[in-house]
Amino acid sequence: MPQWRSFTPIADRLWPRTREPANRDPPSREPRPRRGGVHSEPMPLPSDKFFTATITDRRDISDDLWVIRVDPGGPFAFTAGQYATLGLPGSARLVERAYSIASSPHESELEIFIELVPEGGLTPLLYRLNAGDTLSIRKMPKGRFLHEAADDPADHLMLSTVTGIAPFLSLVRSLAKDWNEGRFKGDRRLFLIQGASRSVELGYREELERFARDLPWLTYVPTVSRPWDDPEWSGEVGRVDDVIRKYADQWFPDPSRAMAHLCGHPSMIEHGKAILGRRGWVKSSIKEESYFVLPAGH
Repeated sequence: MPQWRSFTPIADRLWPRTREPANRDPPSREPRPRRGGVHSEPMPLPSDKFFTATITDRRDISDDLWVIRVDPGGPFAFTAGQYATLGLPGSARLVERAYSIASSPHESELEIFIELVPEGGLTPLLYRLNAGDTLSIRKMPKGRFLHEAADDPADHLMLSTVTGIAPFLSLVRSLAKDWNEGRFKGDRRLFLIQGASRSVELGYREELERFARDLPWLTYVPTVSRPWDDPEWSGEVGRVDDVIRKYADQWFPDPSRAMAHLCGHPSMIEHGKAILGRRGWVKSSIKEESYFVLPAGH
């Protein structure tokens, strides 16, 4: 909505959506063909704008969620909250989409948390790739999401769904390193909520729980919206909206001294902004990054 201040750039509309999947059967898990069987000829790209990146590792989280580690192929300086533009040759042209970076700026490789969008333009192509395969990456990262969280001493509420955890993870990893090396004094607190349909979709939950145990300035609350499909889950239940209502007043009795950052599914963001607004959060203190689907052919 125009009246809500946001630093979401136009290019962010190219991002694959982060969503809590509808009640549907998971896709069949067929072996992933190697990229060479799909794109036999690399597409020449101008070297002043693109690197040829190489996937160094792939970790599957669920049937439609996975993490890749990428050697960008050249210097790629970024800040937590920015995104990288990845690409693969399509049937007629280069297909590109922007993805939030989950790795810390201190790391030499980029880490990307991806959700398969069957109707999307790029994720079905990325889904076929394995360690050793290559893809394009634009040399310049983009975005200003979390710009304030990296420097502002205010406390920060961070709300995410599934892959929307990526920019927050990047920031936590960065601040944790700075904390351990004495560069960050803990002058701001982070309160992070991550929602998913089932706990298997809570990528990085174990890592974030370890961080929350070790770092006095981090609180992490994962929540599951379909606990009936997840009988072993013993944590919070409900959508992110429900958990905001439970904790926002407890964590932020004076929201004028805080900022909120919402990343993921558009409906979570709209509901979250409305809930916070009713609790006294001013519009200028709420930032958002929505994940949308751009269909194949765009």
